[in-house]
Amino acid sequence: MKSTVINRPGGDTAGGIARPNSLAGDVYDAIFAQLMSLQIPPGARITVDNLVRELNVSHTPIREALGRLEGEGLVLRAHLVGYRAAPQVSRDRFDELYELRMLLEPEAAAKAAARIDEAGLATLQQLAGVMAADHGQDEQLRYSDFARQDAEFHDKILEIAGNGLIRDVLRMQHTHFHIFRLMFHRRVTVEALDEHEALLEAFRRRNPQMAREAMVVHIQNSRTRLLPAFV
Repeated sequence: MKSTVINRPGGDTAGGIARPNSLAGDVYDAIFAQLMSLQIPPGARITVDNLVRELNVSHTPIREALGRLEGEGLVLRAHLVGYRAAPQVSRDRFDELYELRMLLEPEAAAKAAARIDEAGLATLQQLAGVMAADHGQDEQLRYSDFARQDAEFHDKILEIAGNGLIRDVLRMQHTHFHIFRLMFHRRVTVEALDEHEALLEAFRRRNPQMAREAMVVHIQNSRTRLLPAFV
């Protein structure tokens, strides 16, 4: 695995991760980025001692980060064996995830459009703006950030829709992190931005049908973009 250095204001990045107040968060960001960009391949063993040396931190933030990633479905832990990156989703699982999304998310978007208030709209616009911004990051970090923000964007829509069960079902499947890990490619992010803007326009107009249709297009296009991962 390549060494990952996160440059933060006021920190010394020589030899590993800078040590700001949010060390545990930086360690999580570093490992998350490696998983999303496939520097840690699906199914690969993740050795805590190797990460300690690579990132120049103690065992505690490494284990905290791996525990968080385990909760997000990107890391698996087996008793007396240790940690591994989650295996890549199969084609059948991929199809099931998109079928689930198509059943649940368009109607949730329509419901959100009918219920959305100014605060919710502002949050979605902020998330979309952060996804579109380029803060000088390398492609790996920008991609992993986009994946996380995309998950937050879709989760916020589900929150606004007000159906906690649907929100929990999709969150438990870790759909966005698994889907983005299929293909580390700029096209996945660039094309999604236009689709997010179409969703935002529907929410601005408080138009449920427009939101439903925009979500259907977004999910269909997302599936099409990622299908080559199985070729």
